Amino acid sequence: MTRVLADVAVEASTCTKCRLSEGRTQVVFGVGDPHADLMFIGEGPGFHEDRQGEPFVGAAGQLLTQMLGEIGLARGDVYIANIVKCRPPANRDPLPDEIEACTPWLVEQISMIQPRVVVTLGNFATKFVLNTQLGITRLRGQVHDWHGRTVIPTFHPAAMLHGGGQRSPQLGLLREDFALVRRTLDSMGTGVGGATALGTGVGGATALGTGVGEAVGSGGPVPTQPPPPPTAPPLRPSTAGASPALPPGSMARHDLDTPAEPDEPDEEQMELF
Repeated sequence: MTRVLADVAVEASTCTKCRLSEGRTQVVFGVGDPHADLMFIGEGPGFHEDRQGEPFVGAAGQLLTQMLGEIGLARGDVYIANIVKCRPPANRDPLPDEIEACTPWLVEQISMIQPRVVVTLGNFATKFVLNTQLGITRLRGQVHDWHGRTVIPTFHPAAMLHGGGQRSPQLGLLREDFALVRRTLDSMGTGVGGATALGTGVGGATALGTGVGEAVGSGGPVPTQPPPPPTAPPLRPSTAGASPALPPGSMARHDLDTPAEPDEPDEEQMELF
């Protein structure tokens, strides 16, 4: 039987591979079009996400939905996920071993969805995905090649709210980044829009659409063992055309074309998720 994204969500719903499972209400797997050309990756669930089982449903999620609407997209046209699928206690940053335990779920999401454009939301997700120590203010407003895909980093919506909401001086920059996303999609000739949405939050938070298809990937062997625990070496910026050293926990060392078998908001900002 062909493995689909909904199957992965069910498996993830009972994951106990790290300590975050001990305090969660439910796993927050992801939501959106399982064949989306555009994928958003944040850091981790906040209070509202933990309760509802869907990423970005708080005030920051409302701002994300607004930004999507301004470029002619709806949440059902994209896929939204986080690096870790369970809320860290007191909204602290995820620890390296927690990220390492959760990375295979994100790898399998990307390998099945096969997005052409990935938008990283905030410092944490951007540094993790691009394997860099550069901050979001240096990386935003640009396109970055990543495993044959395009990554566009931008601010986390929670940072906008923390900085004044609709009056935030960075809101204009956020709009510029979303306009860049729209231009990038258009230049690729993607027909974004009108897809059936898949809400895979566990606990009845979202509805399961009927448009789930077969995984898109090379169909190669599926790893059965998780990667080794991290030793936390310093991150290095990625270089175009090069193969930089990859620290544990980095997305760059995973095969995103073959489905893998799963085995910088502060606390106040995280509550806005």
